[in-house]
Amino acid sequence: MALGVFVDWRGNTINREVHGGVRAAWFLYVLTVITNVVIVPNVLNMVTYLHGTMHMGVSGSVTTAANFFGATSGFAMIGAFISDSYVTRSRTMLLFGPFMFLGYGLLALQAYLPSLHPPPCNIEAELNNCKEVHGRNAALLYIGLYMSAFGDGCIRSCLSSLGADQFDHEDPTESRQQSSFFNWYTFGISFGGFVGLILIVWLQKYKGWDIGFGLCALLILLGLLIVAAGFPFYRNQVPEGSPLTRVLVVAFRNMKLKAPENLEEAWKINPEAGTGSVDAYSQTNSLKFLNKACINRGKNGAWSVCSATKVEETKIVLRFLPIFISSMFGYISNIIIFTFTVQQGGTTNTRLGKIHIEPATLFVIPIIFQMLILAIYDKFTVRLLRRRTGYIGGITHLQRIGIGFAAMILACVIAAVVEKKRKEAVVQMSIFWLAPQFLLLGVSDVTSFTGLLEFFNSEAPRGMKSIGTALFWCDLGLASLMATFLVDAVNRATRHGHQRGWLEGTTLNSSHLDWFYWVVAVVGLLGFFNYLYWSKKYVYRNNQRIAKPTVCIEPMGDQVSP
Repeated sequence: MALGVFVDWRGNTINREVHGGVRAAWFLYVLTVITNVVIVPNVLNMVTYLHGTMHMGVSGSVTTAANFFGATSGFAMIGAFISDSYVTRSRTMLLFGPFMFLGYGLLALQAYLPSLHPPPCNIEAELNNCKEVHGRNAALLYIGLYMSAFGDGCIRSCLSSLGADQFDHEDPTESRQQSSFFNWYTFGISFGGFVGLILIVWLQKYKGWDIGFGLCALLILLGLLIVAAGFPFYRNQVPEGSPLTRVLVVAFRNMKLKAPENLEEAWKINPEAGTGSVDAYSQTNSLKFLNKACINRGKNGAWSVCSATKVEETKIVLRFLPIFISSMFGYISNIIIFTFTVQQGGTTNTRLGKIHIEPATLFVIPIIFQMLILAIYDKFTVRLLRRRTGYIGGITHLQRIGIGFAAMILACVIAAVVEKKRKEAVVQMSIFWLAPQFLLLGVSDVTSFTGLLEFFNSEAPRGMKSIGTALFWCDLGLASLMATFLVDAVNRATRHGHQRGWLEGTTLNSSHLDWFYWVVAVVGLLGFFNYLYWSKKYVYRNNQRIAKPTVCIEPMGDQVSP
């Protein structure tokens, strides 16, 4: 890590003894836990709120919840661009994080005041008498949802990147700590979700949605105060400006010019020298049309000519695209199963003795599984695999992602079989029949979720780490939107005359979710094969093997150093 490109919160050069390391990462771990106490239960229980309180239909509530998650991930790209170009990551979180606080405050206000939401009724028994949210109340609902999504997205794009900045990937010890950080970051997400699914879901069910959303707003405020307390300890990447847009624009302007064979010949004087960037990249032969951005037409300025370094950084990000797109299709099944299983759980027997289990609380099962596996994986499995493979993470990022996608396909098959059995059952099925598909989704999150996050962050150029993290969240967000598209496409294809589509029934019992799961399994399998093709072609930018210290032995007399 070059000290010149990292500063403290006052803009001074960092001191390794004071700034960064595990101590600085702890503030971010705490923020991760607190934010996910809020995020996880609300994402998973949002369908219940929209369907039961706002009286949206099954398809409408699922679509709105999926779009909410997709927007959250899309807003991450805005936060990433700002933090890479203009403001440090820690300041970006403090500037835009309060939008999340205000969003949940609006949702709490709407749930509290009877005039701002439809009158209560049992939508399952009194379908025709229930009024769906509309007009100004619907506008208030969407403002609250998307305001919280904007703040959440800006925090997401910066949080893991800021955590990774606290460790020097060129130092063998800190390199292992950085790899471990992503495992414990995912653990923090799982632990926060575990607490939220017990506390927040219980409050929303028994004390009211207004109490639940109100506590969420207060927790976000607490998390922002904690991350602010860690300012004196952070290593902050100096924003150098994201070259992605500039390189593409300049290359397009020079489209009719002949691309140079050697970038240095086209760009003799580096106008960006001294900006603090210390990364150097050798010229690559791929995406040669971007080399035209280095052609100096006699004009100076960032939007007239780009350095060879900026061109190569842009190429690095664009080479993500095949993995980005194939991962998006591979993740569709995960989004769909997580969304529909909440509604499946609502139709089952949710009692364990005298204890009543909310459907959304069932996600505690895969979350507990995730936490156990992550702890075992980080402390034992990785060390064992390191000795056998020589990789810092035990296996490569892309191998880890592929294991998760395979688990998702198996989860779809099991979900289809269980749903068919549920519809045919004479006696109400126990909710724990859904546990196997949750366990497999837990395996997929331990592998594909963490693997994708670490892949995009570690492979991104130093000045575009937030963009790399945002690509990860956009991958999940676009997968969510694609899941919505798949639901609509299947409904249209299976709608005949007065017969509704497979998922257009007023309840799951009048829908064909089991058939839809088989479609999702096929889509997941095709996406998995597509991912395998592109992952085999990808060449890592960073060496994933353990860095070994170089030992130099000076020759003495006639001895020759080995």
